[in-house]
Amino acid sequence: MSGRSGFHTRLIALTRKETRQLLRDRSNLLVGLLLPFALILLFGYGLSFDVENAPVAVVLEDRSPGARDIVAGLDGSPYLAPVMVASMADAEALMRARKVDGIVRLPVDFSAARAAGDGRVQLIVNGADSTTATAIEGYVNGALQTASLHAADRAGVGARGGVTLVQRTWFNEAGNSRWYLVPGLLVLVMTLIGAFLTSLLIAREWERGTLESLFVTPVRPTEIVLSKLAPYAVIGAIDVVICLICARFMFDVPIRGSLLLIIFASLLYLIVSLLLGLFISGATRNQFAASQMALLASFMPAMMLSGFVFDLRNVPLAIQIIAQALPATHFMQLVKTLFLAGTIWPIVIKSCAILAAYAVLLAVLTRRTLAKRLD
Repeated sequence: MSGRSGFHTRLIALTRKETRQLLRDRSNLLVGLLLPFALILLFGYGLSFDVENAPVAVVLEDRSPGARDIVAGLDGSPYLAPVMVASMADAEALMRARKVDGIVRLPVDFSAARAAGDGRVQLIVNGADSTTATAIEGYVNGALQTASLHAADRAGVGARGGVTLVQRTWFNEAGNSRWYLVPGLLVLVMTLIGAFLTSLLIAREWERGTLESLFVTPVRPTEIVLSKLAPYAVIGAIDVVICLICARFMFDVPIRGSLLLIIFASLLYLIVSLLLGLFISGATRNQFAASQMALLASFMPAMMLSGFVFDLRNVPLAIQIIAQALPATHFMQLVKTLFLAGTIWPIVIKSCAILAAYAVLLAVLTRRTLAKRLD
């Protein structure tokens, strides 16, 4: 009993010390509480794959009413902003000046060719931004097809024998890229708060020489690790709540899975990130080196290799293998599934088991960096 009582006493004392240090260090406290909110606003409002009001030059060489009806379909699209120009030369000048992102041209013989069943519309897009170019192609094609069908209906022309495509989108029926990006912000925030802030803790004490003084006391490495985790775990839990509130009420992202599972998985990943930061701090014993290592080993991979921005199935096999070795990749897949698809237990169990294994491994490694020895 005395051993267990001593463990609790030492742990409480160390936790109080770490909490006081955190409260006195206003910079870390502000980073931990304000930076997540700033990241949510920056990425949530500033980063979007949606294309809205894309300027498109329209060259109407055929002045017939039928051609005008087809072009009128572009005005009804919220994603396009058609600009009528007099000639193809004017449209090309606007494209070179980057004042429009595409050119829609109806040739002189469009109506006659359409009556013969071969009406063609020329579309030229600026391919410098492939994402925008692909989106404009889809929007223009959809707008022209819709306008053509409406014109055929008004003329009483039936499309007998045709095939009608009825499209449905699962999980993101609104087609809003923020639904895809905002859940991933939870991963970035947990990574930043966990790994980056705690990466300085042990290194700072090595540089100041205060860690050596702890080695002559009965304090054990496990108690040091737990006491340093506790205050930042509280900060991280507050950040989880902030992210969830912003995702649901600021960006209207649906939460189709279990909210308790999202919180549990977030806290589990937070522990992994905190332990990663402590391990880097204990291994480097230098604040500058620790901060750089934390940035390269946690935040940058979480942003670029976890599936936050693009689908990992589209990257080379070697990058896929590296990505699967990152805890952030598994948490990213889990949190997006819980937000948009629902509680899919095979994914939940697999991802949580991997994160738990990482937590155990990092706890062991971090404890070894705090073994009582002087080099």
